Amino acid sequence: MAEQRIIIEIDENGKIHAKTEGIKGEMCLDELQKLLGEYVDLLSITKTDEFYQQNELKNQTKNINKNKKI
Repeated sequence: MAEQRIIIEIDENGKIHAKTEGIKGEMCLDELQKLLGEYVDLLSITKTDEFYQQNELKNQTKNINKNKKI
C-alpha cells in the first residue's frame, strides 16, 4: 500500500494550505475534515487525479454488477 500523507502549510498571514498524497477518492476530504475539524472553513478545494481514481473504480464495479445476471 502506498504511503498516505497530509501536508499542512501555514503562510505568514495564517492561511492554511492542506494537500493529501496517497489518499484516493472522497476519503481525502474525510481525512482533512477529521484533522482540521470545525476550526477551519474550507474556502476552496482543488481535486487532483487521485480524487477521481477511486471514483472511477467504484463506477467500473457498478457497471460490472449491472451486467451480471443473478
